[in-house]
Amino acid sequence: MLKPPIAPMLAKLSTSLPEGDGWLYEPKWDGFRALVFRDGSEVYLQSRDLKPFNRYFPELLEPLAQQVPQRCVLDGEIVIASPEGHLDFDALLLRIHPAESRIKLLAARTPSSYVAFDLLALDGEDLIAAPQEKRRALLEKVLSRAMPPVYLTPATRDPAVAQDWFSRFEGAGLDGVVAKRLDDVYQPDKRVMFKVKHARTADCVVAGFRWHKNGPGTMVGSLLLGLYDDAGTLHHVGVTSSFTTAARKQLVKELEPLRAGAVESHPWREWAQFSGEQRMPGATSRWNRGKDLSWEPLRIERVCEVAYDHLQGDRFRHATTFKRWRPDKPPSECRYDQLEETPAAELKQIFGARQVR
Repeated sequence: MLKPPIAPMLAKLSTSLPEGDGWLYEPKWDGFRALVFRDGSEVYLQSRDLKPFNRYFPELLEPLAQQVPQRCVLDGEIVIASPEGHLDFDALLLRIHPAESRIKLLAARTPSSYVAFDLLALDGEDLIAAPQEKRRALLEKVLSRAMPPVYLTPATRDPAVAQDWFSRFEGAGLDGVVAKRLDDVYQPDKRVMFKVKHARTADCVVAGFRWHKNGPGTMVGSLLLGLYDDAGTLHHVGVTSSFTTAARKQLVKELEPLRAGAVESHPWREWAQFSGEQRMPGATSRWNRGKDLSWEPLRIERVCEVAYDHLQGDRFRHATTFKRWRPDKPPSECRYDQLEETPAAELKQIFGARQVR
């Protein structure tokens, strides 16, 4: 029987759905990724960053114990549906709270659901090396009688149906569509699936901040964002500053605990030695020599999701728009390989290919 922790399989952004034979399409749920481990009477919920989720979603434990096989491992998403009929990510964020009494109150007021979309083990059999097609068939069998709050995600092999989902489900708060190869095995922590989202977003490390020019010490001006490369180096990729005045003041309190001891082990602590092509936060701006770009380091613990237009080199071309905090994701997953890339061929089509004679 597989034991936790198991890093979930990941997806990479794509501009369009892949077509042809051998693809399985599913709606992309806007929630917290979670693996379910059941072994007899024990049910264990594991978050995307490999931590226990049981205390935050106690209302799911009994339904899962009643409806999933006695020995199995499921992959899926924890979601909360609002009374209006759309997914409510903010309600999920409220669950990550230290007070057990608060969690119990929210579990009663806004109960969560579990949507399963993969099966990693069944009755002691390890299915990680089994193809997606087999895993899906077994998942449909074991959850054929699933009842709320446990659900089996819809799936189709028809790209036209998937494209229809992409258009129709946006109003319900679904994030887009995921495409999986039917012959693919389950690959933990690898981006082998594809996802098409309604907006171009990225999960970034919050590595520091700058004070607001109108309120140094009292208001945060912008958050400094980072992404890891394949070698594990954290790069400064841009900033996000789309906050109201009230939010800027609240961020001062919220980020204060992350300032203690941040500089000693910070990956950008020697930024002052860099210049030119290797601009780091705090380096002089070549566009505005008088602008104060001093910054405050934070411990590498927070992740946020931002909307961006496109990547230029290894940085966001323009300032990003803050979307939300992602406490369910570890900083180590904030890598360049999550981003949508523009193929060079597209630029060739715009400018035309010239032959050198």
